[in-house]
Amino acid sequence: MPPAPGARASLPEKAADTSAEAPWPVRVLSLKIRDYVDKMSVLWVEGQVVQLQRRGNTAYLTLRDPEVDMSLSATISVNALNAMGSPLLEGARVVLQAKPTFWERRGTLQLDGRQIRPVGVGDLLARLEILKQRLAAEGLFDADRKRRLPFVPRRVGLITGRDSAAERDVVENARRRWPAVQFEIREVAVQGTNAVTEVTAALAELDRHTGVDVIVIARGGGAVEELLPFSNEALLRAVAAAVTPVVSAIGHDVDTPLLDFVADVRASTPTDAAKLIVPDAAAERDRVAGLRGRARLAVRQRLDAERRVLVAHRTRAVMTDPLALLAPHRAQLAALRGRATDRLIARLERESDRIGHLRAQVRSLSPQSTLDRGYAVVSHPDGRIVRDRVEVEPDEVLRVLVAHGDFGVRVIGTPSRRD
Repeated sequence: MPPAPGARASLPEKAADTSAEAPWPVRVLSLKIRDYVDKMSVLWVEGQVVQLQRRGNTAYLTLRDPEVDMSLSATISVNALNAMGSPLLEGARVVLQAKPTFWERRGTLQLDGRQIRPVGVGDLLARLEILKQRLAAEGLFDADRKRRLPFVPRRVGLITGRDSAAERDVVENARRRWPAVQFEIREVAVQGTNAVTEVTAALAELDRHTGVDVIVIARGGGAVEELLPFSNEALLRAVAAAVTPVVSAIGHDVDTPLLDFVADVRASTPTDAAKLIVPDAAAERDRVAGLRGRARLAVRQRLDAERRVLVAHRTRAVMTDPLALLAPHRAQLAALRGRATDRLIARLERESDRIGHLRAQVRSLSPQSTLDRGYAVVSHPDGRIVRDRVEVEPDEVLRVLVAHGDFGVRVIGTPSRRD
């Protein structure tokens, strides 16, 4: 049944039942939040005191989470503060027992404090150890992710406290070693509630600076509580994500904030950071002079060695008398030529003797020798040799070959028959 004209519809009981047509008024939401918060139990909360004011018997303070930019207001009786023993100062880390309350008229949440205690150094160190182990497990401390510093940086980014001794130590010692070094300095809070925010912002700014080749985060020594910003997880992750190499120069040798493990290089002091970021010009000049002397000595020794080799080559017999190298070969060649000549002459003589013998044999067996003894060769005109008297005819002209020439003869008479 729809509501009567002029009647007001009932409000939804649950937030999930609200709609654009049936919304909650602001007062209803505030009351709902107050009722929900009132049901919460008394609890302990940890934070850093960033503001503290005393008004009569009530103290008003603001607790800030050191890891993120988030805070809550709290109230507590001055008697509870006095029960702490030591005075509560801004920047201190505390644990507060409080009951959350919601002020519906202002729409704010605050804490109604009952007890307050300082966080001890032992507790802080234990928490830092847990954070250290977690970051180490993630690989933020690994050596292979750390970058090498440039030999001579064009410009050094320096994050340090305002008008601090650490700044003077880094700048003066660096310029004493390398007078041409240039700095891009960012002065920030290095302790207190704003330290993490300001250091992180300066780091991001210098990391974006194209002329900065290395960034130094420097601070003098201090108590564990004062150095806590340099063990803050947000700052550590910002350093790990930086593109530019980062040098940690926090405190003294005994101070080891977690920044030392995440940074690319750890300097024991700000003065030591100056030695790490730039070389010593005098030492480098001495080194160059030493290397030049060694190079000159090496070249001189090499020239002397080559000169000795050259002299040794020039004093050899073959170099003083180049033809001496040919003398043994010439003698050998002459000996071989003599042997070859002797052998050839001997062979020719033997063959000449053999030819003489053969000639004598041929001469003794040749028809000419027979002719020389007075014999003659008779042949027919056609060249046939007359071997028998019956082979000739009367009046036949025959050719007679004697030792010295030939002549013709005519057959006279009739040849007799052979019996």
